[in-house]
Amino acid sequence: MSPAEIRHELIRVTKQAYADKMFAATSGNLSYYDREAGRMYITPGSYPYEIMTEDDVMVIDLDGNVLEGTHRPSSEWRLHAAIYASDESVRAVVHTHSPYATSFAINNLPIPAVLYEMIYFLGGDIPVAEGAIPGTPEVGENCVKVLKDRYGCLMGNHGAVAVGDTLARAYTRAVYIEDAAKAYSLALAHGPVKVIESQVVDRIRGK
Repeated sequence: MSPAEIRHELIRVTKQAYADKMFAATSGNLSYYDREAGRMYITPGSYPYEIMTEDDVMVIDLDGNVLEGTHRPSSEWRLHAAIYASDESVRAVVHTHSPYATSFAINNLPIPAVLYEMIYFLGGDIPVAEGAIPGTPEVGENCVKVLKDRYGCLMGNHGAVAVGDTLARAYTRAVYIEDAAKAYSLALAHGPVKVIESQVVDRIRGK
């Protein structure tokens, strides 16, 4: 994608996430990493989504140096940078504060593989990364540890993060994290939950 196309897609998905209530006020952040150019396009920090435009997108490198833009990059740029540095297949990161997923993050409870869609879209269960003070390197370091063989995780006492090779795919995975958290929360209220057998998970993942 060209720089203009990246900006357009980043704002399009960001607006969709805000409309879907995947975060509130100015929380949450999205980014796309142009690996060939070494440029990370990321939403600005503490800036209202209602008025955000393509011109507000910040461009930085993985060390946080501002290359383009008139705002501050999201305070969680280190989270995004750590994920990009750890996995060359990742080009997009979506960090949300969606309510059901965040509730399990607050409980520090992983979500087991209770839906087949979780295996296909997320790689299996949804682990919880150890919580860390927002904006610190530890946030990204802790997420990287649990994202191995997974496309998303919860962040202890914080929210959730999803990754992908495109912004659309990363956002779809963020939606599936929230959907799984909601379904699991409702199921727990009904009684014992049946988790999909590990051999079935491995069989599907093998495909």
